Amino acid sequence: MAKKPAIGDEAVRAKTGKTWREWFALLDKAGAKAMAHRDIAACLHEKHAVGDWWSQMVAVGYEQARGLRAAHEKPGGYEISVSKTIGASAAALHRAFADARTRKRWLPDPAITIRTSTSPRRLRATWADGATVIDVNVLAKGAGKAQLTVQHGKLRDARAAAKMKKYWAAALAELRKIAE
Repeated sequence: MAKKPAIGDEAVRAKTGKTWREWFALLDKAGAKAMAHRDIAACLHEKHAVGDWWSQMVAVGYEQARGLRAAHEKPGGYEISVSKTIGASAAALHRAFADARTRKRWLPDPAITIRTSTSPRRLRATWADGATVIDVNVLAKGAGKAQLTVQHGKLRDARAAAKMKKYWAAALAELRKIAE
C-alpha cells in the first residue's frame, strides 16, 4: 500500500460490509487501477450498494493506497484543511476574516477577495495569488467558543499543500492569541 487509509477497517466494515483489504482486492479484480475516480465510486455505489459518501471514501482510499492519488489531491489540484477551536464567538471569528482591518492583525498575507459570506457561518474567498480559493467555516461550540476550519484548495502540488497547511496552522494560532 502506498498510503494507509485514514479511516480504520472496523469503521469501513461497519458502514460498507467489507474491510479495506476486501475492497482493494475486489477493486483490483474489477480493473479499478485503470478507472477514473468517478467510475470507481460508481462501481462501488451501483454494483455493491455502497452509499454515496462511503463510495467516495472507499474510492479515495483505494486510489491513495495504490499510488493513484496523493494525500490532499483532488481533481482540481490539492486541498488542505486546518481546524482550531478558539475561545471566541462564531460571529467574532467570522469577522476576523471578513473585516480587512481585523484580518490584517493576524494574517500575514491579508489580501483576499471575498466571494461569498454568510455570517457567522461561512466565507469563501480567492487567495492573494488570484488562483487558489479558501473556504472558511465557523461552528459555534457553546457560549464564547467556536471551531474554525479553513480549507485552501486548487493548490498546484503537494509541496504547495504542505506549505499552506503549515501557514494556516500558524495563522490560526495567531488568530487564537488575539481572539481569546
